[in-house]
Amino acid sequence: MEPVYLVETLHDKGECYDADVTSWVSVCPRGLWKVQRKQTQGWSQQTVSNSGNVKACSSDYCPRLGSLCRVRVQLKVNTDEAEKRDEKLSFTDVAELVATPFLRHQESVLQLPLGDWTTLRLGEGQCDITETCLEGMRAGEICEILLTPYGGGPDVSVSLPSDGNLPLCATVELQAFTPGKESWEVSASEKWKWVKSHKERGGIRFRSGDIWGATDSYRRALKLLIPLCGLIKEAETKEHECEVEEQRDTNTTDETQQFPSADEFRVIKAELHSNLSLCQLKLKQPERAKANATKATQLEAGAVKAWYRLGQACQMLNELEEAKRAFRTLLDLQPELPAAVKALKDITIREKERNAQLGLRLSKMFN
Repeated sequence: MEPVYLVETLHDKGECYDADVTSWVSVCPRGLWKVQRKQTQGWSQQTVSNSGNVKACSSDYCPRLGSLCRVRVQLKVNTDEAEKRDEKLSFTDVAELVATPFLRHQESVLQLPLGDWTTLRLGEGQCDITETCLEGMRAGEICEILLTPYGGGPDVSVSLPSDGNLPLCATVELQAFTPGKESWEVSASEKWKWVKSHKERGGIRFRSGDIWGATDSYRRALKLLIPLCGLIKEAETKEHECEVEEQRDTNTTDETQQFPSADEFRVIKAELHSNLSLCQLKLKQPERAKANATKATQLEAGAVKAWYRLGQACQMLNELEEAKRAFRTLLDLQPELPAAVKALKDITIREKERNAQLGLRLSKMFN
């Protein structure tokens, strides 16, 4: 699976930035955007425990997976006006934070309601730009970000935002946050819940037309699945070594009880790769779509949708022999499937046209 972010240190001497900044690429509803971030203000080394008590923290304490973050995002031109009406929250308020519901908009890069305090849960991917900023911030810190469209290749299309003129210059302010967990601190059952949540969110985004957002959700789910593979295999081995009654003690909590079987795990992983392949086909990324569809068919040989998407990707790459094999396999699984029959007919027509053109060129060479 290709990386989501490209992280590097740059020396930007532009108007907004005259110091070292951190740079990465974020996923937005309508494309990829390059984000350059620099810290502009210090922080108070405080956070709030689950009980609501204020406690001092080390200087490297930042929001983690699952943290509820009270954040405000605004365009740079509006910062001075917003600071005049700033209101400070008490720590009791912070301890009672709940996520603020808001919809993703296709035309918005920053996503969050600009100028308003919003509470989001780190890790959900509601706004990739803001969440990535928060991962390196402390309570009370404000950072500046500079946003420009990222043309990561001929298969990436980017639409201009309605948030403002390019490049966008904005600020992200983290007022306070609740404790979260590092990746190694998250239990396997919690990771599995996150996987299911991202998979469901990916489907919702795809149906709403947010293809980039769906892609991000499916990739987040697959990333969380990686450390679970070993645990699933271990649980499967135990099932062969022990009787179910001996393995599961009703007086203790066995986290593996919340896991799917190895077969179900494999099917879900195949579905995620297949769904990601569909998104990449929509985004005109046939090579990536082919890779993910191939993984899906390897995990689940009977995955009808994955075989169809593999055939589509090969067609887009003009790999007609591979496309035919994929569609023929699909017909073995589901005979007379209209889409597969039509695809094979289209490939036959393309092959005849290609052969005719080749014959014409050869005749010109020898005449």
